[in-house]
Amino acid sequence: MEKEAATMHRRRLSAIGCLLGTAVGDAMGLPYEGLSPRRQRRLYPQIENHNFLLGKGMVSDDTEHTCMVAQSLIASAGNPQKFARVLGWKLRFWLLGLPAGVGWATLRACVKLWLGFSSNSLTKNHCGVFSAGNGPAMRSAIIGVCYGGDIARLRLLVKASTGITHTDPKAEYGALAVALAARFASSGLVISPADYYKAIAQILDSEKESPPTAEFLELIRQACDSAASEMPASLYAADLEMQAGISGYIYRTVPVVIQVWLRHQQDYQRGIIEIIALGGDTDTTAAILGGIIGAATGKSGIPEIWLKNLSEWPRTVQWLEALGEQLARVSQEGIAERSLSLPVYGVLLRNLFFMLVVILHGLRRLLPPY
Repeated sequence: MEKEAATMHRRRLSAIGCLLGTAVGDAMGLPYEGLSPRRQRRLYPQIENHNFLLGKGMVSDDTEHTCMVAQSLIASAGNPQKFARVLGWKLRFWLLGLPAGVGWATLRACVKLWLGFSSNSLTKNHCGVFSAGNGPAMRSAIIGVCYGGDIARLRLLVKASTGITHTDPKAEYGALAVALAARFASSGLVISPADYYKAIAQILDSEKESPPTAEFLELIRQACDSAASEMPASLYAADLEMQAGISGYIYRTVPVVIQVWLRHQQDYQRGIIEIIALGGDTDTTAAILGGIIGAATGKSGIPEIWLKNLSEWPRTVQWLEALGEQLARVSQEGIAERSLSLPVYGVLLRNLFFMLVVILHGLRRLLPPY
């Protein structure tokens, strides 16, 4: 009983930490999205608190997708087929909420879902599109937290979550690498770069002759070697020719996230600040990294001021904690439940306000300093 209670406590801490870590990382990185490191430093000399609106932060689709995955895992109890069906409906109604900044591949997949295409990536008429964008990686950490102990199921869930929007095998490999990192993080132990590489290589070993897999494993090996030598992320990004910012291509995003995570496994604040400073797709890189490190540290490892100034509704900090609590219980007991929901009117009002603030940010960027 004591061992079971301890396991449940750790799972609860990690699930809540992963959700909150994703949300806070997303909100911290959002104001800097698309900026080069140079322009970022000119507009925002210090990354100390939220800079989205008057010292407050809001989340983007990275957090929304992670929450939908969490809700789908609760409603399916980790059954891959049911998970795909539930997530498909979540994505359909998410699109009706007028989210800002929807990825092109995700938008096309959601439209296809409404046109009657299947959410099951194993069927011929499935809704996914051929893309290697960041969407699958940004929502896979929570899968690793809850089902990382069962590699076979983990792979099926990652495949289902990925294929519903992105069918390029590269997207699945990147999402799997993030889920595996979150699995190790949720144990509370620090893993060496060499051990992480060995684990991901072993999982993908059956596909090692596939060119995308070989390319991906080489990128992860380089990231692990760089982390082992304590190379700053800015120098590692320069080696990948990404001095102007981290792109939205999953074979660029995920290796950088893994490199920073391996060097800051228990230090949420330093990891988030370092990856934001690299520029580019900062909300996504910080969200993915935040979910992984948050799984290790729990809520207590996230700076209190960053949590306090996360000004979100209806996805409040309290709602995210309750969702994490429910997910931890379901994944431990294996009994599906009706997941926490959100008021439709609240989501619409929130998204309209969010879109207005995004437009204001866009106008601000037209002004100096350049």
